[in-house]
Amino acid sequence: MPAKSATALDADTRAEAGEAVGPLLRGVGVLRRLTEASGTLSPSALERATGLARSTVDRVTATLSRMDYVRLDGRDVVLAPGVMELGNAYLAALRLPALLGAHADALADELDESVSLAVADLDGIRFIHQATRRRAMSVSFRIGDLLPAERTAPGPLFATEWTEPDWTRWRARRAADPTDAAFPAVPPRQLPADDSAFPDRVERARRDGWAVDDQLIEPGLVAVSVPVRHPDTGRLACVASVVSHTSRHSAADLRTSLLPRLRTAVAAMESELRTAAPPEPGPPPSGLATWTTASKHELGRDFVESLARGLTVPAAFGEGRTALSLSEVARATGLARATARRALLTHEHLGLVRAHPDRTFTLTPRVLDLGFPPLSRTTLPRLAEPHLRALADRLHEPTALAVLTPDGTEIQYTAGAGASRVLTVHITVGARLPAARTSLGRVLLADTARPLPPALAEVRAQGYALVDEELESGLRSIAVPLRDQAGRAVAALNVATHAARRTLEDCVHDVLPALRTTAAHIESDLHTASRFTHIPAS
Repeated sequence: MPAKSATALDADTRAEAGEAVGPLLRGVGVLRRLTEASGTLSPSALERATGLARSTVDRVTATLSRMDYVRLDGRDVVLAPGVMELGNAYLAALRLPALLGAHADALADELDESVSLAVADLDGIRFIHQATRRRAMSVSFRIGDLLPAERTAPGPLFATEWTEPDWTRWRARRAADPTDAAFPAVPPRQLPADDSAFPDRVERARRDGWAVDDQLIEPGLVAVSVPVRHPDTGRLACVASVVSHTSRHSAADLRTSLLPRLRTAVAAMESELRTAAPPEPGPPPSGLATWTTASKHELGRDFVESLARGLTVPAAFGEGRTALSLSEVARATGLARATARRALLTHEHLGLVRAHPDRTFTLTPRVLDLGFPPLSRTTLPRLAEPHLRALADRLHEPTALAVLTPDGTEIQYTAGAGASRVLTVHITVGARLPAARTSLGRVLLADTARPLPPALAEVRAQGYALVDEELESGLRSIAVPLRDQAGRAVAALNVATHAARRTLEDCVHDVLPALRTTAAHIESDLHTASRFTHIPAS
């Protein structure tokens, strides 16, 4: 829909929201403006973008920081991985990424092209899975990006199911936003669009059962799409697309060389949907919002409790909890029914929740607007950097993150934070050292080598490696592993010091607990961020 000014949004809120929770509306607005700005804005820029008073911006960002949804980095407010919990709840409830993502990834590997899955979001399309090729010229769309239907290959396929009110909404949006300013993921239109062309494309998609985007988004970008249909209803569950550029494939070539293989993959996806067992969720969550009272007592007026409580509502949903009643949301969050009801009404007003005739609620794809796209393309070093800086500041010692090279003989530094000392360790990102002679390398080797030599077996058993002046005279370092959701050590984190500053006992008794705490924080961010996205270790 067309972009609106913050003042207009506030007027809409007063006129339409009724029982909506004002602080929740403002908090969601801040998250959306941060998302549109690729994840970072100064408080003064947020003030201008939202139309809120500076004191309100400060209180909202302090509350979001307490929730680990943003972090305050110098003068900037930056989206933090914790905010991806909101999008994760929607994607888990949807189930499509979990069921179909592996098929999309396999097709991307087979074709050596980017493959995406998208769902309808009003008169746009929103990506729920991306398998992107890593090459110099590659597609930069992210999970959660919203695109106008008429400029995509999936759009005509979704529009085959539009009703007349859907077409009316589309025409109104096109008239109000002719340059697509409300879609920051695509370049603005440079020329007026021929809106009569889109209905023609829809009719061709209805007839052919597939659709092509021939450089509608930007010159050089081409895509072919095929619908994935729900086995029970025959309606579109999502649309699978292969995306390339004209130096590799023309639009005609997409039809002849890639479309048959895409159709084969879609047939496998539809078979997966037919045969998938019903989800087996664990115990439903309870008391998700009970922590907010203690935070209010601790932070006082700087903590907006109604905002924090309202943002716990999406977390009540998930795999096996696609549609929830008001009572179920209240039990999951620990909120009073009246409070849960107002939060749901607010989310419905914002387009994040849909109410159904059977008195249940479901999350909508618009939940992915809240921070997911900028963070879905992050890397482990970026996740780790703020934690490394905090650890270095706490211990006044340099910290580093490293991974094993493919042959397992060396480590490569991928991130680090220095300390303000005259005598300090300084190793640049990208540098390599022998794995067997470093604490970082030994921690990682202890997780990969089989059978383990006694020294590495000890490292694995104790969960850390301590190296005393083996790499360089006077240099001591201690390292712990960073593990992914499957428990694999994907990187290692260390603290380095001079032998004159800390004894070996100091390293174990003073440094190691702080190192492990930092590793736990990084792992928490990694597990949240990687639930539905691929997070490269370097």
